[in-house]
Amino acid sequence: MPLTISTVNVNGIRAAVKHRSEANRGLLPWLESELDSSGLDVVLLQEVRADEELAREALAPALDAGWHLTMSESAVKGHAGVGVLTRVAPTAVRVGFGSTEFDDLGRYLEVDLDTDLGPLTAASLYLPKGAALSDAEKDIAKHDEKVRFMDEFGAHLARLVRRRRHVVVGGDWNIAPAEADIKNWKGNLKSPGFLPHERAWVADLLSSGWRDVVRELFPDESGPYSWWSWRGKAFDNDSGWRIDYQLANKALAARAVKGEVARAAAYDLRWSDHAPVTVRYE
Repeated sequence: MPLTISTVNVNGIRAAVKHRSEANRGLLPWLESELDSSGLDVVLLQEVRADEELAREALAPALDAGWHLTMSESAVKGHAGVGVLTRVAPTAVRVGFGSTEFDDLGRYLEVDLDTDLGPLTAASLYLPKGAALSDAEKDIAKHDEKVRFMDEFGAHLARLVRRRRHVVVGGDWNIAPAEADIKNWKGNLKSPGFLPHERAWVADLLSSGWRDVVRELFPDESGPYSWWSWRGKAFDNDSGWRIDYQLANKALAARAVKGEVARAAAYDLRWSDHAPVTVRYE
């Protein structure tokens, strides 16, 4: 039996479910449609921006239909937050990656699952956006925070990739790894998410055993992009970034057979500024 995993930054779970759900659009209609069409098994959620009680209230129809929600909310109210929706209950849950600075900020969550493909660890990640390094004190703080996160998290990923089971880390990585991952890469050489040290960090992950599953399924394409600004004509012109992706260890990546970015058909049909990134493993 196949295993289908999706990752999506919902840009606020309550807005994704309620305020953007008219005309059969929104997170819940998408979830129901994907379950019917692809047999969706796991959904990795980022930027939930709600405590678990509010998230469960927003997702009540899905939970009543049999989905299981695991959450890591942020200690900062209305900020960040990650979750995992699964069709079967997890056998284990781990919040964070052993960081005293970041574990209570709702940026990383792992669940273990028993699947038809064997034992699986699925993780949801919301990596800090950071900032370009400038003289502004706020930019320096955001830039340095992201560097600290990458340093600590990179050490965790180095251990995780060696686990003797299927492993996938999906989420909003807030880093476009290469020129093919940004429509306007020349205009973003100094932008956070495309800085040289950030791209080098992802390259190091890929050289250590992690596989960028969607990029391997679309090796010669620009994108497929997963994030577009709400502002201007970015979405209409498909001027996007590929910052949402699934990194899998070798055992799971070898089973990837199909990938898709569910870009909305029109600007006013979007229920997040990100699109779900879905991979089918067999």
